[in-house]
Amino acid sequence: MRLDDAYANAAHIEGAEDYPPRWQQEAATFRKKLGFRAQLGVSYGPTEREAFDFFEPEGVSRGTVIFVHGGYWKAFDRSYWSHLAQGAVARGWAVAMPSYDLCPDVRIAQITGQIARAVMEVAKRTQGDIVLAGHSAGGQLVSRMMDPVVLPGDIRDRITRILPISPVADLEPLLETSMNEVLRLDMVEARAESPVNMPPPHGVHVSIWVGAEERPVFLEQAENFAQAWGARHHVVEGRHHFDVIDALTEPDSAMVRDLLGLK
Repeated sequence: MRLDDAYANAAHIEGAEDYPPRWQQEAATFRKKLGFRAQLGVSYGPTEREAFDFFEPEGVSRGTVIFVHGGYWKAFDRSYWSHLAQGAVARGWAVAMPSYDLCPDVRIAQITGQIARAVMEVAKRTQGDIVLAGHSAGGQLVSRMMDPVVLPGDIRDRITRILPISPVADLEPLLETSMNEVLRLDMVEARAESPVNMPPPHGVHVSIWVGAEERPVFLEQAENFAQAWGARHHVVEGRHHFDVIDALTEPDSAMVRDLLGLK
């Protein structure tokens, strides 16, 4: 369809097929290194995929980061991304990483509800500030948590920062892609699930990141979303859709410092 190539990330990244197995290996190595501080498969809902992994820092946690993975709502699970907790854990933060059911078994609106349940379960088990981060489709999902009807007010009030990375904030263009055969979006759901159509949240720091080498539509999505929410907008030189997230592994990276509100 008309916008298939525009949203085809892998087709425009050299060695794209090597990234998923590399992510899996690095994630497994991190989980093994963390040992008993990695709590795996904590259930937050009735289905098998409604579970999160929880990574604890040494000592008392400064707060909790919840990272939601991407994959166009139709691919991957939490086991690919554990290593992205390294930066925050090294800084003394706990990190939760949920899986969720995938399209076409569920609709995107249902996934939003699942992530909300995950956030509520994490909040029940933790104290202090909560920071949300998400990549690609995950950027859309964490942003949707700012809808007043999605989370209870007491939990929403604990969320201090949101970091959407290469987010798909406007879902309407996906109606003109072949992947919509799997996503099953219609115009009503596309508009309702697009964070760009939401009023900006109050009292929450929002910072949107994107790689300078990403597909033009992702650069446009990030810029339009930042303008709609009055959010900070960071374009990372030399990074594309698959490696812009690598900075989350580095405790001193600008991305991790922004994520945790460090100067």
